[in-house]
Amino acid sequence: MTGYGKTVVDITGRRLTVEIKTLNSKQLDLNLKIPGYFREKEWEVRTLLTQRLERGKIDFYIGTEVTGEMLSYSINHNLAKKYADELKALSGELHLKDASDMLSLVVKMPDVMQTSRDEMGEDDWSVIRGAIAEAISQTDEFRIHEGKVLEDDMLMRVHSILQLLDAILPYETNRINELRERLIKDFAKFAGDFNGSAPDQNRFEQEIIYYLEKLDITEEKVRLLKHCQYFLETLQDTGSQGKKLGFVTQEMGREINTIGSKASDAEIQKIVVQMKDELEKIKEQLGNIL
Repeated sequence: MTGYGKTVVDITGRRLTVEIKTLNSKQLDLNLKIPGYFREKEWEVRTLLTQRLERGKIDFYIGTEVTGEMLSYSINHNLAKKYADELKALSGELHLKDASDMLSLVVKMPDVMQTSRDEMGEDDWSVIRGAIAEAISQTDEFRIHEGKVLEDDMLMRVHSILQLLDAILPYETNRINELRERLIKDFAKFAGDFNGSAPDQNRFEQEIIYYLEKLDITEEKVRLLKHCQYFLETLQDTGSQGKKLGFVTQEMGREINTIGSKASDAEIQKIVVQMKDELEKIKEQLGNIL
């Protein structure tokens, strides 16, 4: 969601600077700073920004600079007097005796100097709208470039999770065999304590199968593999996919946690920790994309 765009255009008597800055945000947070004579076009500007930039904290700014002869100037006397009164009062509070520059200061205050060219014609607006569109395009290009870096990073981390998933297999096979052998030894030791009536061997085998099935992580591994594949497919789709990818990572995290809780093996637990670390870094990156 991070981007930047800037264009400069000239219209009659003015040079306009259009600037857009975007940062990460869960929702659309649009902040406009535009001259007063643009107010009638504010809704159209908001629509252009919303349609193209979609989401993020967006700061939009239009600055003006007088470059040619304006039609006429006028002074807002009432406003100038209010500024002068406030400045005099402030000078008195601060015990400032020299107020010789007060007039030059007053005329520089906002909206004191007014021009008759406060309305904008359709020709001027057409030029400005084009400048806004160009600034948005620049912002999009910036975002695309930054997004490519994030995409490469997330691709690398998802493939790392898949490699770690494959690394579980040898430990998983040994884990089941070791658990079975330990249960059989414990059963034999327990059965030796009985005098005359040994426990039912068939029932014991059934209990072993039931217990080992409860610890089996095959389904979790298959689902995690599917979630990773879906993440990679979604990452290649066009349009805004950030929230969707966020939901997929939630499912990935659920399967990784279940594998860890059912593992009962130190080596598998170590792999699970590495998978969680990669997934957390993916989630951090997802906070930066649309």
